[in-house]
Amino acid sequence: MKVVHISRFDGGGGAAMAANRLHQSLQRLGIDSTMFVAEKFTDDPTVTVFQPSSNVLNRVRRRLQRERIKLSWLRYRSRSTPGFSDDRVPGGADLLAQLPAGDIINIHVAFGFLDYRTFFAAVPQHTPVVRTLHDMSFFTGGCHIDWGCGKHRERCGACPQLGSRKEGDMSRQIWRRKRAALSTIPPNGLHLVAPSSWVAKQAKQSSLLQNFPVTTIPLAVDTEIFRPRKRSVVRDALGIPQEASVVLFVAGLISEPLKGFNLLAQALNGVGDLRNLLLICVGRGQPRVEVRVPFLHLGQINNERLLSLVYSAADVFVIPSLQETFGQTTLEAIACGIPVIGSAVAGILDTVRPGVTGLLVPAQDIIALRAAIRGLLQDPARRAELAANCRRIAVEEYALEVQAKRYVELYETILAGVGRSARNPHGQLASDGQLLDYQHHSPSSPKNPLKEETL
Repeated sequence: MKVVHISRFDGGGGAAMAANRLHQSLQRLGIDSTMFVAEKFTDDPTVTVFQPSSNVLNRVRRRLQRERIKLSWLRYRSRSTPGFSDDRVPGGADLLAQLPAGDIINIHVAFGFLDYRTFFAAVPQHTPVVRTLHDMSFFTGGCHIDWGCGKHRERCGACPQLGSRKEGDMSRQIWRRKRAALSTIPPNGLHLVAPSSWVAKQAKQSSLLQNFPVTTIPLAVDTEIFRPRKRSVVRDALGIPQEASVVLFVAGLISEPLKGFNLLAQALNGVGDLRNLLLICVGRGQPRVEVRVPFLHLGQINNERLLSLVYSAADVFVIPSLQETFGQTTLEAIACGIPVIGSAVAGILDTVRPGVTGLLVPAQDIIALRAAIRGLLQDPARRAELAANCRRIAVEEYALEVQAKRYVELYETILAGVGRSARNPHGQLASDGQLLDYQHHSPSSPKNPLKEETL
């Protein structure tokens, strides 16, 4: 079996890193796996970089296409739309000419790299395509997260993120082009993988994907890198007081409203009576809210081993997000044996299991968040119990090898359905409208109870 992963990047962001982890894990299982990217961050020789055609005619065509796309966005130029992407890519037809041959194609980070219309019109019908849904962009009119809008269930239009009140706005136009592109795909030609049951549900409710099979395969974490370490040693190494009650927050961008740092700050501002409280924050940018408790901002940490030390220095990890497709940071925390307090929303519901790996509180409920933090910090015995559960579940359900085996099983079942390999006796391909769920049902893997390890 040869698998080709298409991703705009092979690193530098959460979804791209997740795609690369899967690629490497498949290789360790003996699968012939290749990545095809627009921008390369690693030195992996099995990652191939797309080279735009240098032909003069193609270069002129790409420039004209780029200008047409820019003109179509002029009316929205005063609106900041991070996390919103077009389905069109200049020179999109060139991608397939360089795409490595494979038995199955797995698409990951597609924005700015894969042109929907040209790709799905030209991909060989005998080559099944898997689309891993790292966010919502594949089934919306452009937004990566819909902020609860819900218009993807119909046909988008009058998009709040575009600041538009017109039904025929850019989001509706993107939705129409995506519908036209997806309508060319045969029933067994596209298989969706969702990282959480919430994303799977959103995909099945969407007007674009409701007729395609969806399988839930959670993201994974390297449980050898993200593992419990001796807290006293870690705190000495990082200069963190041994007696501190450490609350940890991690996000790519601290000021991103969806991540809810302002909610955490407000919650902690009301627990000044807790002795030795320390908030540690990891991520780019600066908070946009006053923090009135002892606060250590470590900035962005790209080294995973160093980041794992920061997790191990914490007493609790808090993810107060308003919406989250999965929450990779929750996996990193529980793999390090750190209990998690999270908002009871979206993908967080899969990993933060009340009384098992942590606590859930209603989204945006500052009082409930404050009470959960206070209660857990004041109960070391309960934290220890949750910590043991966290590590065990991380190893059993979210290790890289576990995820890779789930993908192999899915790939083999898909290929068997198109006559390309023998059916896996344990595989079961979902029919239209059916959800397959690998959540909490992992292949057998060695149990690894919580244990503190030295640096």
